[in-house]
Amino acid sequence: MAMMADTRSAAIVNPGFFTRMVNRLEERFTQYAAYRKCVAELSALSDRELRDLGLHRSMIRSLAYEEAYRSM
Repeated sequence: MAMMADTRSAAIVNPGFFTRMVNRLEERFTQYAAYRKCVAELSALSDRELRDLGLHRSMIRSLAYEEAYRSM
């Protein structure tokens, strides 16, 4: 007689502390990477290009923050 146990379902339904911590760190890293990418891309634009978009250089960090962390 063969017996089979499914242990993956319990881990997925109720992740442990370490799993939640790793998932949260991964999420924060992804958000920070998106923030840095947005800052870099907007900073690379000239003042004229920013003005065409209706932006000022002082707005770059706040706009990038909103874009990266709006899901919070």
